[in-house]
Amino acid sequence: MHTLNAQPMYHSPAIHAVYARVRQLAQLATDVADHLIDAVDILDNTRAGLPIEIGDDFLTVLTEQQARQEASRRFTLVTSLTALGASDALATAELFVAERRRCGFVPEHQPPALSPTQNAALRAVARGDVAITGGKPYLRREDLRVSISTIRALESRGLVMREDCPDDWFRDERVHLTADGRRGLAASFARPRSTAPAATRPPARPAATATRAAAR
Repeated sequence: MHTLNAQPMYHSPAIHAVYARVRQLAQLATDVADHLIDAVDILDNTRAGLPIEIGDDFLTVLTEQQARQEASRRFTLVTSLTALGASDALATAELFVAERRRCGFVPEHQPPALSPTQNAALRAVARGDVAITGGKPYLRREDLRVSISTIRALESRGLVMREDCPDDWFRDERVHLTADGRRGLAASFARPRSTAPAATRPPARPAATATRAAAR
């Protein structure tokens, strides 16, 4: 919100929508953090032989299995709450940049020259749809096609990086954008396509002359 407030801009309906989405994402992040803290407290209290607290009520001391079930329920809720968070954040950023472009504010950073396949992969990474399992991309959506060679190409450009996943994620590595990847992707939003001039055709050959009359 501080970054948005620091931007000189007219609060058009699109910008109002951006503010609303950012507030929703901020509230979502707060709720998710609370659920994760609750899960950790449940596990820690159970190991220490203390009762767990839910709201204003203290319950009896849970067994290790009960504590894991309670924590698992919260993890499941967090997974559900964050399922569309990255996609919503990406859509909000694109809406913001597109509206700023419409008002004449062009991002200072130049987008990298990417092929359509690489650009689609960069967006998929931004949405959190790409992980690595067994040296191959694991994709959260069935309509995605991202090859490991494309991921390596983006890595070589410094646009994405891999990070080891926790042991209980059932994935080897998570792929996410670097700072250059975020700036490059944002600069590509709503960017007008450059139209190359049509190739000039060679002049048409003159029509063949009529067949000469037969010799007299």
